[in-house]
Amino acid sequence: MPKLPKKLQHRLAQRAQEGTLRTLTRYENLVDFTSNDYLGVATKNWEATRQNRGSGGSRLLSGNHPYYELAENQIARYHLAESALIFNSGYDANIGLLSALLQRNDLIFYDSLVHASIRDGIALGKARSYRFAHNDLSDLQKTINRVWQPQKDNTTAVYVITESVFSMDGDGPDLKTLAEYCKSEGFHLIVDEAHATGILGSRGSGGVVAAGIESQVFARVITFGKALGCHGAAILGRMDLREYLINFSRSLIYTTALSPDSLQAIMQSYEWLASEQGESARKRLIQLIDEFKRAVKEMGLQNYFGPSIAAVQAYIPGSVSAVKIRAQVLRDAGYDIRSILSPTVPEGKECLRISLHSFNTEVQIRNVLHILASYHNT
Repeated sequence: MPKLPKKLQHRLAQRAQEGTLRTLTRYENLVDFTSNDYLGVATKNWEATRQNRGSGGSRLLSGNHPYYELAENQIARYHLAESALIFNSGYDANIGLLSALLQRNDLIFYDSLVHASIRDGIALGKARSYRFAHNDLSDLQKTINRVWQPQKDNTTAVYVITESVFSMDGDGPDLKTLAEYCKSEGFHLIVDEAHATGILGSRGSGGVVAAGIESQVFARVITFGKALGCHGAAILGRMDLREYLINFSRSLIYTTALSPDSLQAIMQSYEWLASEQGESARKRLIQLIDEFKRAVKEMGLQNYFGPSIAAVQAYIPGSVSAVKIRAQVLRDAGYDIRSILSPTVPEGKECLRISLHSFNTEVQIRNVLHILASYHNT
C-alpha cells in the first residue's frame, strides 16, 4: 500500500530527533499516579459482573490496556491490512485522520456526497479541497487536471477520498478503477468503509477487500457501530501511517481511551462475524437485498430508488411533503422508517432511508413496498 508522504515522514523523523516521538506504552504492577480514574471506579475489581468499566486516561497515558493490542491485531488480520489503530468513533477517526494528514500545499479531492465527518476532517486540515461529482471518475480526473499540474521535486501530496458504500444512497464507486487511477498518478486513496464493514467482501471484510485492492489503498476507515453492533472505529494502513497518527492525530491523543469492556465487545463481534452464525446472517442479508431489488422492479418503483449495492435503500418521492407523509403512513402501519431531509441530503433529494437487516422478512419488505407503490399506481 502507498507509503506515508515524505513531508509526513519528515515530521515523524523530526519528533524522533528531538526525543519527543510518542509511542503507546503500558506499565503494569505500578502504583497509579497517572490515570484520571480519580475514584478508582475504572480499575475496581467488579467481581460480581467481571466488568472493566473504564480505561483511566488517554492511550498515551494510562489507557493503553492489553486489549488494544489484541483487538488491533485481530482487526488488521481480518481486513488484510498491515496495521489497525482504534479510535473512539467513526467521527473521531475521520477528523483525526484528515486533520493530521492534510498539510499546506496538499490537495484533497472528495466525493460530493461524503459523510459529514469527512467534510469536518477536511475543514480541520490545511490542504486545499475540491469536490467531484458523485461516483464520477471522469469528473474527478477533470477536476484534478484543472487545479493541479505535477512538477519536478513537487512536495504536494494529493489525496482522494470516497466511501465504499454511501450512507444515504447505499451506492458506491468503481473502487478497482479508482484505485488503479490513483496508483498510476501517485495519489493517496482513502476509503471510508463504515457501511461496507461486515457486509461486503469475504467474511464481511469490506468493499476494498472485495475489490482486491487492499495493497493500493492508503487508508481505510472501518466502524463498529453498524454491522458489528458495538462502538468505535479503526484506521487501517501501513505501520508508518499508524505511527504518524499516534503522534499527530488530536482525536486519538487528547481523548480518554475505550474501556476494556468496549474492546472485548469489538473482538467478540469479529469472532461472531467469522463464525457460521455470522456468515449465515450476512448471506441472509444479501438475499434480502436481492429480494428487495426484485420487489422494487416488480412493483414499478425503479425510478424512485437508486442503484444501491448494500443494505441502505433510499426512496426519493420528489418532495419534502411526500417524504413526511409516507413516513407517517409507514409508522402507522408499524414500520420505523425515517425521513432524511436537507441539509443531511441535498435539496431535492429528500428521502426515506430504508435499512435492511438479516432479521427482516420478505413479507415485511413487500408490505413496505406495497405501501409506497400505492402512491404511484393509483
